[in-house]
Amino acid sequence: MPRSLDGLVLAPVADQAPGQVGTRTRFAYHERGGVIWADYAGGDVVRGHLVGTREGDRLDFRYVQLKHDGTTSSGHCVSTVVELDDGRVRLDETWEWESQQGSGTSIVEQVTEHDH
Repeated sequence: MPRSLDGLVLAPVADQAPGQVGTRTRFAYHERGGVIWADYAGGDVVRGHLVGTREGDRLDFRYVQLKHDGTTSSGHCVSTVVELDDGRVRLDETWEWESQQGSGTSIVEQVTEHDH
């Protein structure tokens, strides 16, 4: 049985392009019956939300976010859930903006209490 993401907090391991999600961004995940969602904020992001589905170790979701400069953006992401040797969770992500140009890959990993 794949490990649930419910209640986990994850953060990017590296900064993305300026004005986007970065190492100071925190994602608070929830999961129920194949449905996933998260709220996120930090760095250049004032507030963001993602919602989608999980099938095994594959996540498929859409995201929207508001930046400090007042602009909004949205996109699509497919992630693979990986359990690390230390028991934490990593998501290997492939994303693409839908509201603007751009796509890429990123990695987010579960943060521990002292990392929040």
